Amino acid sequence: MKEDKNRVCPVELAGSLDTKFRRWLQNPNKILSPHIKEGMRVLDMGCGPGFFTIEIAKMVGDNGKVFAADLQEGMLQIVKNKIAGTELEKRITLVKCDKDKTNVTEKVDFVLCFYMVHEVPGKEDFFKELKNVLDAGGQILIIEPAFHVSKKDFGLTLNIARSIGLKTNAGPKTFMNRSAILSLND
Repeated sequence: MKEDKNRVCPVELAGSLDTKFRRWLQNPNKILSPHIKEGMRVLDMGCGPGFFTIEIAKMVGDNGKVFAADLQEGMLQIVKNKIAGTELEKRITLVKCDKDKTNVTEKVDFVLCFYMVHEVPGKEDFFKELKNVLDAGGQILIIEPAFHVSKKDFGLTLNIARSIGLKTNAGPKTFMNRSAILSLND
């Protein structure tokens, strides 16, 4: 039986995506602090239960904004519950994506795509949308699990990004992952 690489992680497994062990292994501050600064507008694409969203909102501060985008209303509800009654509510905008549309229309300085690009069936259209919301000088960080996405498949994904006019560079080194930084060609 062929594994379905486009399968989205179900809401029922959200708890496994937000653990102390994961925070130790994939520390959001360590991964993102070189890229995210106060006042930035950041898109957390495929935000899930907000593992990165919450930390990004702290990093961007009162003058920044985070768009937490996900296909599943249940994931967005988890994020909503986490930030309810906190100052982070003002910084985080929840965005319900459609299967073939991100529904993000505002320009952003940075996009995080953590463990989700392999789930996207129409990668060319997906990258076109991200390119359209990326502000001049902005970046897209893609991190994919090496145990799930082969080097060849990751290379094919980067080729798609390049074919629509995104420049690719090596991303940060993280345990058992493949990563790349995408930016607009000058």
